[in-house]
Amino acid sequence: MGFYLSIIENFCPFSFFLFVSSAVSYTKMISKGSVKKDVCLEELQNDAHENIVAAVTDSKHATPFPVVFVLGGPGSGKGTQCSLLSSKLGWHHLSAGDLLRAERKSGSDLADIINSKITAGEIVPAAITVNLLRKSIEEIDKTKEKNSKNVTKFLIDGFPRDEGNVKVWKEQIGDSCKIEFVLFLDCPEDVMTGRLLERGETSGRNDDNLETIRKRFRTFHEESMPIVDLYETVGKVRKVLADKSVEDVYKEVEALFDDL
Repeated sequence: MGFYLSIIENFCPFSFFLFVSSAVSYTKMISKGSVKKDVCLEELQNDAHENIVAAVTDSKHATPFPVVFVLGGPGSGKGTQCSLLSSKLGWHHLSAGDLLRAERKSGSDLADIINSKITAGEIVPAAITVNLLRKSIEEIDKTKEKNSKNVTKFLIDGFPRDEGNVKVWKEQIGDSCKIEFVLFLDCPEDVMTGRLLERGETSGRNDDNLETIRKRFRTFHEESMPIVDLYETVGKVRKVLADKSVEDVYKEVEALFDDL
């Protein structure tokens, strides 16, 4: 427990360029078939970390991006609330799940890994998820107006989902982002099940079926709830009951951002 608390409180700098270089090398390794994908995932993470550590002494500290992690069970309303916060308060919304689904549909070398994990209701390897989040953060910051004095702020929903996510975030992103707090949408399982089944009628998502939903709930309770508990021990969790109407939930959620 002490190790993961130190992850939350002590982040290290990172280099976008070095990580992207490692990612490119990783993709080439897979395309050539020179090594297995699971080995590549581990090497991607290790190589990126080694390069980042080597560059720390030469890096300059920039103003960190404010980040709010948004967690909750499947169907708790994470995406809905993040969309409202983004449109009303100007925070940039990144969905770990949406990024993974887009990568899966892209036909990249990682598609098979992502697809198998999502279909099984399991958590995708942290190196993949953090890499996608990193690229999105970099792209959004690059498109910001050069003369804008506004700090780019990010809502990241569905992340971190397990201890591996926390560890890799610390190693590869570190204090380039400041975790303001974790928004936890607390919702009864029967309510979430009803929402997901209703969404499944039109979403076209292969994980919105009863069998996969049950697997996702089990994974959430076993892997993700300990992360919520972990952040709560350091006073980083702000909880909102999410079994009410979208509007009522948003009123409570928006109030949590008044001081940011």
